[in-house]
Amino acid sequence: MSLKHSIMFLLIAAMAIPQTKAQLGFLSGLLASVSNIQGTVFCTSKDNVSLKGSSNPVFPDAEVQLVCGEKEFSNARTNDDGKFSIMMDPLLLDISSLVNGCNLVVGTPLSNCNTKLPSSGNLVSNLNFVGINHVATQTIAKIIPSGFHYVPST
Repeated sequence: MSLKHSIMFLLIAAMAIPQTKAQLGFLSGLLASVSNIQGTVFCTSKDNVSLKGSSNPVFPDAEVQLVCGEKEFSNARTNDDGKFSIMMDPLLLDISSLVNGCNLVVGTPLSNCNTKLPSSGNLVSNLNFVGINHVATQTIAKIIPSGFHYVPST
């Protein structure tokens, strides 16, 4: 009787393997293989929203940090056009955790891009999920800042 149960268990387990792979294939289509957080930082203490035709100068060589809770998970530097990109493994932080529990923080003082701006405080932005792109075999979740705003030091 024990041998009969063992054989039955093995047959059921063997039948479940293809179904599990099929389910994982379906789920992997819904999950991103990487999250790309990208945006532009402008040199202003006013609302720092990326608008087409914006007259605000960009903030080159600024450090942009991805902060979740009190922990920095990643960072990047803006290029000469004020643009940055942070790639994240979704196994480290899924899209929901990124959008609901993380912020982008510009740690570089605004006075570095314009001496008339404050030398303390930070630019901070929430995150917005904007879609999924498929590139070859990779699924990329596109996440952007909702708009940086100036937060003075306390």
